[in-house]
Amino acid sequence: MSEEVIVPFTDYPDIVTPEDLIKILRIGRNAAYKLIHSGEIASFRVGKHYKITKQSVIAYISQYKA
Repeated sequence: MSEEVIVPFTDYPDIVTPEDLIKILRIGRNAAYKLIHSGEIASFRVGKHYKITKQSVIAYISQYKA
C-alpha cells in the first residue's frame, strides 16, 4: 500500500468503530452498517459492538483508488 493512503489514518487507532468509519469515509450511518453487514469491510464483534481493523478500511479504500 502506498504511503499516501496510510498517512491520513495515523490519527485513528488500529481498531476503529463504525462511528470512526463514518468519519473516515464521510458516509452515513446506514451506509457504514451496510458495508459491515455485507462484508465489504471486514469486521468483528465484541459483545454487541462492531470493530473494524484500520487495515480493512485501507484495503477497502485501496480497491477503489484510481
